[in-house]
Amino acid sequence: MSKIPTIIGDNYTILPVAIPSTPAYPITSTHHIYLRQHTPKIPTENDSRSLFATNLPIDSTDVHIRSIFAALIGVGRVEGVRFDGEKEEITEQQQIETVSQSKKRKRGNNVQIDTSLPQGWDRQLRFKGRTAVVLLVDEKSVESVLKAARKTCKSGKESKYPVWGSGTEGKVPALGSARYAKRQELRFPDKLAVQRSVDAFMTNFNSKEEERERERKRLRNVPDDDGFVTVVRGGRTGPARSEAAEEKRREMAEKEEKRRKELEDAGFYRWQGREKRKKEVGELVKRFEEDRKRVEGMREKRGRFRPER
Repeated sequence: MSKIPTIIGDNYTILPVAIPSTPAYPITSTHHIYLRQHTPKIPTENDSRSLFATNLPIDSTDVHIRSIFAALIGVGRVEGVRFDGEKEEITEQQQIETVSQSKKRKRGNNVQIDTSLPQGWDRQLRFKGRTAVVLLVDEKSVESVLKAARKTCKSGKESKYPVWGSGTEGKVPALGSARYAKRQELRFPDKLAVQRSVDAFMTNFNSKEEERERERKRLRNVPDDDGFVTVVRGGRTGPARSEAAEEKRREMAEKEEKRRKELEDAGFYRWQGREKRKKEVGELVKRFEEDRKRVEGMREKRGRFRPER
């Protein structure tokens, strides 16, 4: 049997992981995770101490990744794990939004309101081949992980492979039939939990409505760039700043006068073309009359022409 290479593709280091047997599949297998230095298109300050991992198992969790890295370089070296698409999923499922209350805004305090409904699953499964970015405590830890992965792969001994799920017992929800039994239980959430989610959503909605109303009231008293004050539904709560509005009107009048003068100088209007043509015709008639009078004067001075016989 040929040896597995330690590095393949775009500088990926191969990390073999032993998948233990289960009652449904009582055979031990080997799974390969690919690691490399994280190099995103938009660099960040943490790239030098981050690893990009791909081809993760579908049951991957933060606890599983930490357990594998602990088996390679020891515990306490992983600072955080962010799976591919995790930000979007958190935004869609949890929808935790920061709402600034009117009284607490002056103190600089923010209140987090969880508007998500109770979850239908106790654990999320991922698609095959998903990726993750593992943030380590320092750059030295990154080199240590890659070095340990190459050493593990080079040994070729399954007994030295880190075991997937080792040390995660009791830390993550169970799979198999227990997962679906829990699913059946979560399908019918407690009424109080649903009521809390609805109340949180309505509180968030009312806060946004109040903020929108305050913004509308503010716009009633502030003229826009053209000097106009926004007209909104409802009575006025205070006089508009007439001085600022009048100043804007004067500026607009000056701009319009300057623009009109430039257009007139350039002959933009139709009546200017007619006046120009009429003036040119008048000049031609005037020069014609002057030339005719000059010719008649010359004839009178010379007298009638008499040819010789």
